[in-house]
Amino acid sequence: MSRILEILTKSEILRISGVEREMEFFTYILKSQSSGQYYVGHTENLDKRLTKHNNGEVKSTKGKGPWELIYYEVFSSRRDAYLREQFIKRKKSRKFIESLFDKRE
Repeated sequence: MSRILEILTKSEILRISGVEREMEFFTYILKSQSSGQYYVGHTENLDKRLTKHNNGEVKSTKGKGPWELIYYEVFSSRRDAYLREQFIKRKKSRKFIESLFDKRE
């Protein structure tokens, strides 16, 4: 990949290349296998983000893993994924978080 493309965002690359594709963004919940603690975040790449959490590359979860992905929701915009993350975090309720993935089972 050329140096120019390295500094462009994924959506810019898709637009330049003529690829029309709906971007997906995710709000996700991780659970620490060591402490049972939950972490709520948003991303455009779940696999890459989970790897970063488990490799200690995320300051707020470093040393608290290993982490497993237990829940996610899909959005068409980063803003919507971020707003959902903030909504879940504002609840400050383990019970609320658990009710989200209990509904899926």
